[in-house]
Amino acid sequence: MKIFLAVLCVTFGLGSALAEADQRPNIVLVFADDLGWKDVGYQGSDVIETPHLDHLAKQGMVFSAAYAAAGNCAPSRACLLSGTYTPRHHIYAVGSTGRGKLSRQRLIPIPNRSGLAKDNVTFADALKAAGYVTGHFGKWHLAGKDGALPTEQGFDVSFDSFGDGELKEGSESNKTGPPTDPKGVFTLTRKACEFMESNKDRPFFCYLAHHAIHGPLQGRPETVAKFQAKTPEAQHKHVMYAACTYDFDASVGMLIQKLDELDLAENTLLVFTSDNGATPLSPQEPLRGNKGCYYEGGIREPFIVRWPGVTQPGTRCDVPVINVDLYPTFLDAAGASSPNGKVLDGESLLPLFKGEGALNRSSIFWHFPGYLDRPVIRGRELDVRTGFRTRPVSVIHKGDWKLHLYHEEWQLDGGRKKIDGNNAVELYDLKNDIGERTNLANVNPTKRDELLDDLLNWFGSADALVAHQPNPKYQTAAVDKNNKGKDNK
Repeated sequence: MKIFLAVLCVTFGLGSALAEADQRPNIVLVFADDLGWKDVGYQGSDVIETPHLDHLAKQGMVFSAAYAAAGNCAPSRACLLSGTYTPRHHIYAVGSTGRGKLSRQRLIPIPNRSGLAKDNVTFADALKAAGYVTGHFGKWHLAGKDGALPTEQGFDVSFDSFGDGELKEGSESNKTGPPTDPKGVFTLTRKACEFMESNKDRPFFCYLAHHAIHGPLQGRPETVAKFQAKTPEAQHKHVMYAACTYDFDASVGMLIQKLDELDLAENTLLVFTSDNGATPLSPQEPLRGNKGCYYEGGIREPFIVRWPGVTQPGTRCDVPVINVDLYPTFLDAAGASSPNGKVLDGESLLPLFKGEGALNRSSIFWHFPGYLDRPVIRGRELDVRTGFRTRPVSVIHKGDWKLHLYHEEWQLDGGRKKIDGNNAVELYDLKNDIGERTNLANVNPTKRDELLDDLLNWFGSADALVAHQPNPKYQTAAVDKNNKGKDNK
């Protein structure tokens, strides 16, 4: 139960500007679905147009090394809402952690929880207890059979553009809007704007979680025609992908315009990011991989923050951040303390917003003790051959370095004793190899062992469950040519 919220203390550490509740900043989080790091104009895309996001980037601070805390939808959202890494909430995948051919899985995966526990205190719970009115608009994906709806997890109001306004969990395959409202982006944004207008005289938190640009892709007819008319060299490989992204961007422009019309922009912390990497429909080169894997293309995200008077226009931050940081960041911005007894894995980003230097932590982590089918672009060679996006893996990012620890080889092929030859560890220097092309695990064993020790120690502190039981139904892997990279959950 969330009874300890009753004793949540509100502090005002941001100075006299926050002395009165109605002067505290509004907080708006725009959360895209499957929008990759390269799928925005300001990141250098020459085939996708996002003029409103590009303008927002000029008005605020761009984070170049921002990450989702998981490689696909539900676990990333659980990390975001709870402020904790996957081992604490046990949501590792959409549906099952045993996706793909059982005969190709060497380990028995750790079971997956389908929904966020009702007693898991979300940032909406904490902000509501601190006096904010809270609204959720769009995708949730955290109810499942053992989870809760937004209005049970801190949101005063909740609306989705599919299901007559009521949240309906399930597959995205039937979630399309009319031609004038692809993926429901304009309806969701309009409802979010109405919420902001209704609460313009009190501090509000608005979580706008779009279904775009998750498949099936949609675009307004005129938008599709615009991208079809481009010359072949200026055209995205998938015209509908570019059109869907363009219309999503237009909805962001609607929201920004509404903040201006309501004279709220100056006192609003606006954050834009995405839940995970893009599908193989949109290659993320120079990044390796796509949604569902733990190479950079699966977890590195576009991330913009605009907070007038705090962030400086047109600035860039290269410090690695991750979406579990948003929970403590929002509380810090609101002048609210953490709920009693609540463990948070993130760290407030306010010092970075203010340009005051680095964070206190040295590393960020990922943990996925299961299997996801459907290969990605430049995936691990064995994964591609056997039809997986990823197999059980844990990852640490420390400084310029990133280490992947694969559980199958670690548990079944000799672990540390045979580390030089069992292919259990991959080490990359992201500063010089953002594409993760050159594995330095055996070239720099000192750095490898440093990160490996840190990761293994983190397992204990985070209560991370690691797959270790051999799968009795495993068969020697054979090439499976029928698995193609498709849009996926």
